[in-house]
Amino acid sequence: MWRGDQLGSAVAQVYASGFEALDAVLPGGGWPGHSLTEILTAHSGTLEWRLLGGVLSSVCAAGRSVVLVGPPRMPHVPGLRLAGLSDKQLVWIQAETPAERLWSAEQLIKANACGALIAWLPQVRTEQIRRLQVLAAGCEAPVFLCRPASAAQESSAAPLRLLARVGLDWELLVDVFKRKGPPLAAMLRLPSVPAGLHRILTPRLRVPSALLPSTPVRGVGVFVREAEHALVRTPVAPAQRQRTVPH
Repeated sequence: MWRGDQLGSAVAQVYASGFEALDAVLPGGGWPGHSLTEILTAHSGTLEWRLLGGVLSSVCAAGRSVVLVGPPRMPHVPGLRLAGLSDKQLVWIQAETPAERLWSAEQLIKANACGALIAWLPQVRTEQIRRLQVLAAGCEAPVFLCRPASAAQESSAAPLRLLARVGLDWELLVDVFKRKGPPLAAMLRLPSVPAGLHRILTPRLRVPSALLPSTPVRGVGVFVREAEHALVRTPVAPAQRQRTVPH
């Protein structure tokens, strides 16, 4: 139990996110085990890697596997390596239909055998999330459900829900709109230059907003669009390791 004005701390197991500012507002100080976490974005398959890269690299460093269920894009191995992830510990389950994705996620949670699970379930229903949350109570690994930003308006049994988007200065803008405790007063700004750009960006280009005119130019707008792939693409052969779920 926790009071509505107190941040919940009774979390059985947590995993550091890699962002101190984010850990400071997450109950227990990190991503929870034995529970669901929802990651909502406008364009799936991009920001999730930048937001979860810290915990996933820790999982790989510990020799555990990271399982992906139904990712919208093929994992980009060079970018994953730059972010500290090992492709040898990455298991991609190609589940095409919503039913296959849900079934795969349920079985993996029940098995409690992976180091982290990320499932893209854009069409999951409220009662299905409730069932996943019940199952997750017996799973030590962090379980992340990736859904569209529009799902923020829907109810969910997931105890932790975040909405993420990209900022102008390479940062992630994260709204922790549901957690055990009081609502977060302000959106978080997490520094997150894509791993492949660290070595080539000059100090000035790391802060694009500083290059904008100090006074707005009439009729000119600034638009920020998420990169095609959050970890920067190069022409290298993709990962071959994948498992296909039978119908």
